Amino acid sequence: MPAIRVLSDLLINQIAAGEVVDRPASALKELLENSIDAGARAIAVQLAAGGTRLIRITDDGCGIGRDDLPLALARHATSKIASLADLERVTSLGFRGEALASIAAVSSLTLTSRRAGERHAWTLSASGRELSAVAPASLDAGTSIEVRDLYFNTPARRKFLKSEATEYAHCEEIFKRTALSRSDVGFSLQHNGRVRWHLGAQELQERLAALLGEDFRAAVITLDEHSAGLRLHGCAGLPAHSRATREAQYVFVNGRFVRDKLIAHAIRQAYQDVLHHERHAAFVLFIEIDPAQVDVNVHPTKIEVRFRDARGVHQFIFHALNKALSRTVAGTTTAAEATGVSPSPATPQVPAGHFRQNSMALGVAQPARFYETLFGQRPATPPLQQSAVPASPSPPLGFALAQLSGIYVLAQNEQGLVIVDMHAAHERIMYEKLKQALDRRDIPMQPLLVPATFSAAALDIATVEENQDVLRRIGFDIAPASPTMLVVRGIPAMLADADACELARDVLAEVREFGASRVLTERRNELLSTMACHAAVRANRRLTVPEMNALLREMEATERSGQCNHGRPTWHQISIAELDKLFMRGK
Repeated sequence: MPAIRVLSDLLINQIAAGEVVDRPASALKELLENSIDAGARAIAVQLAAGGTRLIRITDDGCGIGRDDLPLALARHATSKIASLADLERVTSLGFRGEALASIAAVSSLTLTSRRAGERHAWTLSASGRELSAVAPASLDAGTSIEVRDLYFNTPARRKFLKSEATEYAHCEEIFKRTALSRSDVGFSLQHNGRVRWHLGAQELQERLAALLGEDFRAAVITLDEHSAGLRLHGCAGLPAHSRATREAQYVFVNGRFVRDKLIAHAIRQAYQDVLHHERHAAFVLFIEIDPAQVDVNVHPTKIEVRFRDARGVHQFIFHALNKALSRTVAGTTTAAEATGVSPSPATPQVPAGHFRQNSMALGVAQPARFYETLFGQRPATPPLQQSAVPASPSPPLGFALAQLSGIYVLAQNEQGLVIVDMHAAHERIMYEKLKQALDRRDIPMQPLLVPATFSAAALDIATVEENQDVLRRIGFDIAPASPTMLVVRGIPAMLADADACELARDVLAEVREFGASRVLTERRNELLSTMACHAAVRANRRLTVPEMNALLREMEATERSGQCNHGRPTWHQISIAELDKLFMRGK
């Protein structure tokens, strides 16, 4: 058996580099974090060949003194912590003292720095094992780190690098993450001599627009929630503007970008009621927490964290985000509100409650006189039984004009034409009402004038016999009529128009498959969604104009009504400008 031997410092650093610096983007991340920790207000990045040939970062941070330069490249040497107590309350992005030593072990590295007030800068170089003497240099206050020929002395690792374009893409993503984390810091990025990004210090909303696009900024809601030493703030994408991939998902814990399963689960739960199962939300969220309550020393790359009170953090994130998404009432969450920009005077925002109806049967004032305005006379029989226009501006979703193909409601508001999927919209309304009623333990039952019977399997008969309490709690009166028949004597009053037998079959299927306890806890929303679908108005049902208007007013007063229970949009706005463009008006 070979004798045990102590590894050389160079080999130790190269092994560490395999964990900390697995590609150019990893080196860039560590160097950017050092600049942020140094208090830099402006950071310039230059790359060549995707970062494999050159990574140069120049900042205006506090700088490094002459005597500390050699220590900066020594393993486990750091200015950021000095004791276990410091490690347990880390506030800096870096703290292990491994990054620079690891990078220097697999590249040719030059470190130049100047503290404010010093006459000139100092520099030293490292190439694998060799470390130069400290020498005078020219540099403004701050630090410049130049990394050339990454992995020149570890060819096996260099072979695992991808194409220049791929490596640059990873570097750019690291750059964007860092720039998002600190919008108060200016950043620039060059690749192969070409400027790719130039960002001055700016407000978060401006940084979002610059890095993620104006369409992202226009499709988010802002939130800022506090509770028991926790804060969650940032921007969450509206469900209607979800993505096919997870590329626009950024979470920062005390300024550190993380990918954490607990946080991801809380966010998914908050969106599950409004997002189609194949789509992904977009968000930039910042979590602030007492450093003593989070362990960042979990993984070499520091991208994972562990919370002392994991359940408490999970519930806080879920409830804070769920609260923000609950404000997305159809017609009222506009891009202007999402970005904090005041709406135009030409498009007044009217509280939805001012136009609220209590049921689909109630009428509402109609936007009339358009026929007379267009043609100079009124038809003998008004086509939509319209009455006078109210003096006040129209509500967010406007007033109904007509029904299209028995599926869509067409309405007119201040901005133009609104198209509503009537089944999807009504399904969300019923779903939210059922949730509220179940939370109050108050889902009233409507006895059927004529009980409905249907044939059932033995397992369904047993399910009914074993779960009478659960069925009554959700508004059903179902009992065995024979060994092969069930009778439905009552259904939830809110679902009075539903097919009693089909509704009962679907509810029993949920209870049978998942059990009563799960149906009322983790499967609660799925059950209520099934019930709501049965209650919603069906396609090809002809609605009167008062009914259509009542549906619009209900949408404006219902949380999350911009999406149906399955995450699909319930309405779409087409502006007058879009219609003018379609018909080439003004051309």
